[in-house]
Amino acid sequence: MAWRLFSAKTLNIILSPLPNPNLPKTSPFSTSFLVTKIPKKLRKKRKKPESPRTRPVQPEAARIPHFESLLNRDSVFRFLIKTKEFLSKQPELVLRLDDAGKLHRELGFPRGRKVVKSIQRHPSIFETHRHVDNKMWFGFTELAEQLLEEERSIMDTMESDRVNKVRKLLMISKEKRIPLSKIYHNRLLFGIPEDFRDRVAKYPEFFRIVVENDGKRILELVNWDQTLAVSALERDFIVNEDKVMKAFKFPVKYGKYLGLDESDTRKLNLLNTLPLVSPYSDGWSLDIWSLEAEKYRVGVVHEFLSLTLEKRANIHNIVEFKEEFSLTRRTYEMLKKQPRTFYLAGTEMNWAVFLKDAYDDNGVLIDKDPQVLFNEKLYEFAERQEGRNDMKGCCFSFELTLMSIVRGGRDVGGEPRSMLCCKYLSVIAKSNILGANCIVQSSLIS
Repeated sequence: MAWRLFSAKTLNIILSPLPNPNLPKTSPFSTSFLVTKIPKKLRKKRKKPESPRTRPVQPEAARIPHFESLLNRDSVFRFLIKTKEFLSKQPELVLRLDDAGKLHRELGFPRGRKVVKSIQRHPSIFETHRHVDNKMWFGFTELAEQLLEEERSIMDTMESDRVNKVRKLLMISKEKRIPLSKIYHNRLLFGIPEDFRDRVAKYPEFFRIVVENDGKRILELVNWDQTLAVSALERDFIVNEDKVMKAFKFPVKYGKYLGLDESDTRKLNLLNTLPLVSPYSDGWSLDIWSLEAEKYRVGVVHEFLSLTLEKRANIHNIVEFKEEFSLTRRTYEMLKKQPRTFYLAGTEMNWAVFLKDAYDDNGVLIDKDPQVLFNEKLYEFAERQEGRNDMKGCCFSFELTLMSIVRGGRDVGGEPRSMLCCKYLSVIAKSNILGANCIVQSSLIS
């Protein structure tokens, strides 16, 4: 028995592996259960993968800063514009804060954020107050109500110009008819008043409203006016022929394989580019992938932008009229091939197109509509952080607007600048916020 125990112990000693001297000595207590975290400041930030939502349209070397800054300005004042439009439709021009917090899409503030923070950014335009029912409400300040009255007067003054814009939109459409809802959704783009659907009834010689089976109201053109069927490019061609000839470029396919020098290639491309196709023609009936059809679509987009207030539009504005204007899915690529005339800003998913010739070298719109001047003045007051009505500043801004019209040097909507000045002075007189200086200026200008 003793022999067996001795042999078993000896066998275990022989078979047991020898300790490896190269392995580190382990602690008798394991620390594997501890989770070691790197401080947040020291972590490497992962770059988000690029997507059409974030990828810029233009490479950094080709960006034009003043066009990009205009889009940034739109995002800054999105709440101001949307809330002004929504609040002006309310019966008493007020809205309860509890209800406003649920209307992030209608009012233009980020989802999940408090609407009060957006309201406090514009104390000169919006103000809050507690009602007798102990609920918080917000509405316009006294200064904002004066500005709204001025804007309504501008809409009345420019009504004939807006009617011509809608007539030209119908004339460049495929079937000379556009749903009223589409014009209403894009009314701010053209300076069309909010009650345009009711004002249409005043012009039976121009428009006709047709109600379809599904209840959709369609605006149709009654009479074709040849005097309006002149595009902006055709008007510019009379003034500066060389400028229009260089506006677009439609190169010959496989032209680089012809072995021509630079001068001959330029002449060949020019022959291929001209003549352009008028947007007021029946270009929609052409073969959709032909060169002439592409010229027609480029001309339609150019005329569409020339009818807007700021000579620019977002992708959503253009896509909404794709059926009426016979646009294709390749509109983005089509416009990118014409960098001499169009500038695309923003991201690939949410881009905007500008008419480059409508702006000067500093990014300032050359021919400003009275509504554009009003919007710039509204932005100026919205940036003020004083919570009071600065009537002197309002008067000064009225004078600046008047001087801008006088120095414009061009006609707006076919009306001379002198006539616009008289109309604008009557607007100021109705608002009753200027003093004797306005009367003196009106007598001097007239």
